Amino acid sequence: MRPFQYIFLFLFNAWVFAQEHPSVMSFAPDSYAAENQNWDIAQTDNQFMYFANNSGLLEFNGSKWALYPIPYNQINNSIVRSVKAIGNLVYSGSYMDFGVWKKTKFGILEYESIPDKLGIDIQQEEQFWNIEVIDNSILFQSLSRIYLINLFNNNVTIIESEEEIWNTFYIEDTVYFAKKNKGVYKIVNGEVVLFSSNPKLLSSKLVGVSILDDKHMFITRNEGILYFENNVLKQWQLTPDIDLSKLAIYSSLQLNDSSLILGTISNGIIHINSDGSLKYKIDFEKGLTNNTILSIFQDQKNNLWLGLDIGITHVNLSSKFRVYKDATGQIGTVYASIVHKNNLYLGTNQGLFVKPRGLDGPFDFVEGTSGQVWTLKVIDEVLFCGHNKGTFIIKNKMIKSEILDAGGSWEFKKIKNSNLILQGNYKGLHILKKSSGEWCYSHKIRGFDISSRFFQIIDTTIYVNHELRGLFKLEMTQDFGRLKDHVLVEDVDKGSGSNFINFLDDYYYTSSSGVYVLNKNANTFQKSTDLIPEIFNDFSPTTTLFDINSTQDMKWCFNGNNILMMSPGVISNKPKIEQIPIVYSNFRNVVMGFENLTRISDNEFLLGSSNGYFILRGDLPKLDNRQKIEINLVMANPKNGLKQVLDLTTDALLNFKKNNLYFEYSVPKYGNIVEANYSYKLEGWSQGWSSWSSKTSQIFENLPFGNYVFKVKGKVGNTETINEASFAVVIHRPWFLSIPAITIYVVLLLIMSVLIHNIYKRYYKNQQKALLLKSQKEMALNELENSQKLMQLKNEKLEIAIDSKNRELAISTMSLIKKNEFLNTIKKAIQEKNTPNGIRKVIKIIDNNLNNTDDWKLFKEAFDNADKDFLKLVKEKHPILTPNDLKLCAYLRLNLSSKEIAPLLNISPRSVEVKRYRLRKKMDLTPKSSLTDYILGL
Repeated sequence: MRPFQYIFLFLFNAWVFAQEHPSVMSFAPDSYAAENQNWDIAQTDNQFMYFANNSGLLEFNGSKWALYPIPYNQINNSIVRSVKAIGNLVYSGSYMDFGVWKKTKFGILEYESIPDKLGIDIQQEEQFWNIEVIDNSILFQSLSRIYLINLFNNNVTIIESEEEIWNTFYIEDTVYFAKKNKGVYKIVNGEVVLFSSNPKLLSSKLVGVSILDDKHMFITRNEGILYFENNVLKQWQLTPDIDLSKLAIYSSLQLNDSSLILGTISNGIIHINSDGSLKYKIDFEKGLTNNTILSIFQDQKNNLWLGLDIGITHVNLSSKFRVYKDATGQIGTVYASIVHKNNLYLGTNQGLFVKPRGLDGPFDFVEGTSGQVWTLKVIDEVLFCGHNKGTFIIKNKMIKSEILDAGGSWEFKKIKNSNLILQGNYKGLHILKKSSGEWCYSHKIRGFDISSRFFQIIDTTIYVNHELRGLFKLEMTQDFGRLKDHVLVEDVDKGSGSNFINFLDDYYYTSSSGVYVLNKNANTFQKSTDLIPEIFNDFSPTTTLFDINSTQDMKWCFNGNNILMMSPGVISNKPKIEQIPIVYSNFRNVVMGFENLTRISDNEFLLGSSNGYFILRGDLPKLDNRQKIEINLVMANPKNGLKQVLDLTTDALLNFKKNNLYFEYSVPKYGNIVEANYSYKLEGWSQGWSSWSSKTSQIFENLPFGNYVFKVKGKVGNTETINEASFAVVIHRPWFLSIPAITIYVVLLLIMSVLIHNIYKRYYKNQQKALLLKSQKEMALNELENSQKLMQLKNEKLEIAIDSKNRELAISTMSLIKKNEFLNTIKKAIQEKNTPNGIRKVIKIIDNNLNNTDDWKLFKEAFDNADKDFLKLVKEKHPILTPNDLKLCAYLRLNLSSKEIAPLLNISPRSVEVKRYRLRKKMDLTPKSSLTDYILGL
C-alpha cells in the first residue's frame, strides 16, 4: 500500500455554478507527515517533486513522501520558504540560510549551506522567499537583500534594499522585483533600474509578472491585472464572470499555453484563458484542502501543483478526462445521457436532469421524472426517456407526453421501413406507433413476458437476450401485430455479461464463454473466429460489450483498468481498437453491467459515474506518457539491527549474514486517473518477471550466497517505462564456506580419509584376526564336540558293555541263587531222612559248594566290572565293614531283596535282616534312612 492517503475529488459546483474540470488529487498534511504550509514547489529532471514546507524540504516521487529538515538549525527554524531545481540539484531558501541538496550514493538528499561554504554573512532574522535561475547564476531573495551567485566561479553579488522586497520574477532574461512603496525595478547588467513607480503598482503588492501578446502583465494583490500600453498602465479587461476586485491574489503562474492561474487567499484558484475568459475555478468545495494558494507550479507533464496553506493539490491538466461531480447527491448515479438540441440530458437514479451544453450552470430537474431513468434515445428527432415508471417523450425541459404507463422501459429501436418502434420493458416487448406525426402507444406483444433489455430486430425476427435465461428468438407477423412463435436458442451459452449486438451488418452474441456469429441464411449461431473475437481474445473485457449511444457501429466496455472502444476500420473490416487507461474503481461504484458511454460531440464522450460523469476528450494530442523508472533505496536486513543502506552507484558486496534485501522503486506518475504498475525479478533467484502490481517495494529474505541482479520495470496505464532499473548484489559465502575454508576442509577430509582408511584397515585386520581366532575356536570347539561325541560313543559302548556285564552278573547271580536254593533243597531233604554217614558225606560236599568262595570271587569280579570301585569306595567310607558286610552291600547295590540275598549268603531271610540292621549301624544311618537308597546313591 502506498505510504500516503489521498482524497479523490472531482471538480463540481452543482446548482450554483456547475463546471466540468480536470481531476483533482489532494494530499492532507497527515498523508505526507509534515506541516500544513507549502510555500514553493519545484521538480528535478528525474521528475521528483519538491515542496518548501514549514518542517523542511518535502520530497515526493509519485509513491513515497520524504521530509528533509534543514540540518543544524535551531528549533522552529527549519522552515523552508523557497525551492528551485537545476537538473537534479535542489536549491532551497530557509531561515537565515540557503543551500543546495544533492542525492548521495545511497539515494538520500544531503544538504550543503552556501553561506557557510562561501563565507557569506547573513543578516539576523533573514529569510529567503524566492529563488530564480538566471543564465549561469542563481538568485536568492530575502525581504532586504538579493544575492546573485555565479555557479561557475562562486562570485557573490549582494543587492541591498532599505525597503522591503516583495517578490522577484525572471521574465524574458530580465529580473523584475518590487520594493514596498517604491515601485517595480529590474536588474540590468548587475545594476538596479527603476521600471515603474505607477501609483497602482505602489498601492498593491506585486504578485506576478507575465508576458501576454508581447505585453508585460502585472498581477497585483488587490488591483487586478495591469499592463502598459503606450506607457499608460491599463486594467486587463476580463469577462464579466471574473471579478478580481473581490479577490485577494497571493500567487500566480503563466502556463505553457499562455493562460493564467491565479492563486487567491480565500477563493482557491482561477484559471483564465489568454483572451481573458474564465476557464474554471477550483476551491475547497471542488477538491482543495484549503482555499489559500501559497504557490503554483506546472510540472514536466504540464500538470498543475498547488502549495496550500493546508496541504498540497495536484490538478491533472493533461488528462483526456474532465469531470463533473455531484457532491450534493441530488443528481445521483448517471445511467443514461444524451445531447439533444444543444441540451445535455442526464438520466439518473434520481430522475432526469438537463442543462444547456457548453454553458456552465446548474442542471435543472425535469418535473415528473423522479425515480430511475434507464434509457435516453433520440428517434426521428424525438427524445424518448425509458423510465422505471414507463415511457416519456421529452421536449426541452419538460415531459411532453407519457405514452406508456407500464413499468420499466429498457430500450427503444425503430423497426426499419415502418412507423413503429419496438420497446423493451421489464415484462416483455411493446410497440409504439407514429400517428398523425405523433408517437403513441400501440400494443404489447403477447405471449412473451421476459424482461427485454437487450434485443435486435432482423426483418420480422426479434432476438432478445436475457443474461440469466438465455437468448430467445421471436418470429413476428409482417406488421409486428402478433407473435407467431418463440424459442430458446440452444446454440449459445447464457451467462452474466452476455449481449446480442450488431456490428457492420453482422450479429454477434458475446459472452464470457466466447463469441458467436449469426448465420442469417441458416438461422444458426457458430463460434466466430474473426472481428469481434479479437477483442475478447486479445483484451479480455471485464464488462458487457455495449453500444456507444448516439453512434453508428461503435462499441465499448471496460477492460480491466482501461476503457476499450471499438469502431469500424477505415480501410478494412477489422475493428479499430482504442484503449484508454483509467482506474476503474475511481469511475463507478455500482453494479457492473449498467455502465454507459454516450458520444456528445465529434470528439467528446460522456461516461456516467456513481456521482456525476466524466467527459472523455478525443481531440487532445496523444501525450508521450513514457516514463523512467528508478530504484530509490536498497537496504540489507531492513528488519533487524544489521540494517544497512546500500550504495546505489555500485554493485553491493554483502556479508552472508546480510541476506535479506529490500528494494524501493517508483515511476514519477502523479494523479489518479491512470495508475502506475510494476513488475520485477531477481536474477539468480526468480524464475521470471512477476505479475504487474502497484506495490512500490519488494523484500527478499534468507537468500543463499551467490550473485543476484534485481530488475524492475513499470508501466503507466498501458505504456511501459523506457528502461528497466537494475541493481546487482553479491552475497559472499560464509567464512566456513570460503575458498580457504573449503581448502582446509578438503585437506582435513583427506587426512580424515587416510585416518579412517587406516582405522578401517586396522579394524578389518583385527576383524580378520578375530575371525581367524573365532574360526580356530570354532574348530577347537568342533574338535572338542567331536571328541565329546567320540567319548559319548565310547561311553555308550561302555554302557552297553556294562549292561552286558550287568546282565551277565544278574544271570550269574541268579544261577548262584538257583544253585544254592537247589542245594539247600537237596540238603534239607536229605536231613529229613536221617541219612547215614554216606549221605552225610554228600551233605558235606553240598555245604562245601554252598560256602564256595570261588563263587564269591567270580561274583566280585563281575560286580567290579559292572560297577567299578564301588566296594573300594564303600570300604574307604566305612573301613569297619567286614567282607560279609561288603558282600551284603554288593547284593544291595544290585537292589536284591532280603529273600533273594539269603540263598547267596546261605542264611535265612531273617538272618539277612539282622545283617542289614547291623550294617546300618556300622554306616551310622538314621532309622529313617533307607539302607538300599544310600547304597544305590554312592
